[in-house]
Amino acid sequence: MPIVCYEKGEDGSREATTKNDLWRLLNYTPNRYQTRTEFFESVMLNLTVWGNSYVIMERIGGINGRIISLQAYPSAQMEVELLRDGSIIYKYTTPDGSVKVFAQSSVWHIKLFGNGIMGLSPLGYAGNALGLSKNLSDRQNKLAANGGKTNGILTIDQALKPEQREQVRQSYSGLQEGNSDTLTVLEAGFKYQQASLSPTDMQLLESRRFSIEDICRFMGVPSVLVNDTAASTTWGSGIEQINQGFYKLNLRPYLERLESSIKRHLQPRSEWETVDIEFNFDSLLRADKTTRLDAQSKAVNAGIMTPNEARAEEGLKPEVGGDKIYLNGSLVPAGTQPIQTQAVNNGT
Repeated sequence: MPIVCYEKGEDGSREATTKNDLWRLLNYTPNRYQTRTEFFESVMLNLTVWGNSYVIMERIGGINGRIISLQAYPSAQMEVELLRDGSIIYKYTTPDGSVKVFAQSSVWHIKLFGNGIMGLSPLGYAGNALGLSKNLSDRQNKLAANGGKTNGILTIDQALKPEQREQVRQSYSGLQEGNSDTLTVLEAGFKYQQASLSPTDMQLLESRRFSIEDICRFMGVPSVLVNDTAASTTWGSGIEQINQGFYKLNLRPYLERLESSIKRHLQPRSEWETVDIEFNFDSLLRADKTTRLDAQSKAVNAGIMTPNEARAEEGLKPEVGGDKIYLNGSLVPAGTQPIQTQAVNNGT
């Protein structure tokens, strides 16, 4: 999604601008290693998994100077410490084991719901669901490797010596091990009984599907968006409503958190009331061409936008006279007669 910078006028209007230094940094080169997309992927990965995202800021001109670089650090290697005077320091453990200490003024800390100092980790609270999913996956892999064979008990109506017991175990191990389809003949009164639950009894496939839904709940993502097609009726016309809900209940809260954090930590106080840096959702929620043209036509006829603004949304060149606001000529103030009728009554 594009990042847009708006300058607010005294009348409350906003105008997009490309002359803001912070916007240029976020939009083009957050640091010397990453593009804008790669940078925000790192930020969001740490935020959604660990509940905290740490970005080291480099400035020129002192503590309130212009930011020239933003580098996302792995959250798993960062430790937050609250000092007695109320200040915060950040300790980063490098891959070689050394520790770097950063002051609060050097770190852009984005956090989810928590105690105000640290955000809670969705991954930590989803541990049970993730553990169950991993165990089910391991069990399914093991069953596939064994040809679907489960544990069992081999019985005989006489006592065996230890060496005989081991010999029998080796001779009939194919009943529960290996994936070859062979015919095993039991003789001398041997009987085989399955001891563990079958995949059907364990409802293995249903449990795995539930694990997908459970993990999606923790992350706030509709399961249909991760190719869970069990509820096939949610596709078709319903997918648009699902995307709208995902936007309102997941993406929008995350990006509002980012936008407010940008204003709080990256923008100087002098810009808080005059400059807004936001994400533009139009590219994500862009409707089909027929719907767009219909909406633009209504906006132009209602005097909400100019023809050239509508052309710009479609990537077309402006036309002469297209920067004016046009109104439908049939519109008149409520409770009055049309101009033509008034002219006739006046005898003109």
